[in-house]
Amino acid sequence: MTAANPYEPVLCKLSEVVEETPTIKTLVLEPRTPMPFRAGQFVQLGIPGVGEAPFTPSSSPLRPERLDVTILKTGMLTDQLHQCRPGETMILRGPFGKGYPVEELDGKEALVVGGGVGLAPLRALIYALLGRMDRLKRMSIKYGARGQSELLYRRMHDEWAGIPKVDFRATIDRPEEGWTGHVGVVTTLLKGVDVDKPNCLVFVCGPGIMLKFTTYELLTEGFKPEQIFLSMNRRMSCGMGKCGRCNIGPYYLCKDGPDMEYSLIKDYPNVF
Repeated sequence: MTAANPYEPVLCKLSEVVEETPTIKTLVLEPRTPMPFRAGQFVQLGIPGVGEAPFTPSSSPLRPERLDVTILKTGMLTDQLHQCRPGETMILRGPFGKGYPVEELDGKEALVVGGGVGLAPLRALIYALLGRMDRLKRMSIKYGARGQSELLYRRMHDEWAGIPKVDFRATIDRPEEGWTGHVGVVTTLLKGVDVDKPNCLVFVCGPGIMLKFTTYELLTEGFKPEQIFLSMNRRMSCGMGKCGRCNIGPYYLCKDGPDMEYSLIKDYPNVF
């Protein structure tokens, strides 16, 4: 699904900026030509004359005429992206990567585990699965953040929790005034998790340390490595396997992922 010329940028208009948390914003983009993508694929988003970087769309793949990109403020380029205002022109390239194996979930359950801004790529997956709920047995979403102010898409939590065959639970790391939900890191939501484990695929996205301990907890709970898919959105630069920054063993995250089946990469030393 990558464009015929992956170097050619598509101009897009920034139509809306949504402040999600004090450090995270969602940019709502309208490409001049629709950009179809699979949930989990990523795009190169840039500002003309400033630079570009890889981000995974957080919007529904069913609406290629509108792409949401949720961005954590972490450095020079993301600082510039956070300063953009509606009406400005931006550039997109892509999409790149393989995306999530959504079709493999027919007749099965999906367990979606997110940490912090890691819920952004998973939101596109959630949208894709909601469009196929007649084929799924069930979807369980477990999400954690350090505190209430850092919970992403909080306006949507009740909506997801109210959908038939969807179980949504959120947690924060430490107790806070006004919080009546679960307290503890997201792995605490996985102890004795109520899913049909032999017939379930798990999709995990979050910081590296969260990926590591979530994977170990899932293995402890009895999941097999081939059931676990990790969103390894790290160190990617060119998006096409040319720069060599994102390899794990023989795999390039930008081409073979960035959503990698754990059984393929578990024996290499630089997984986490």
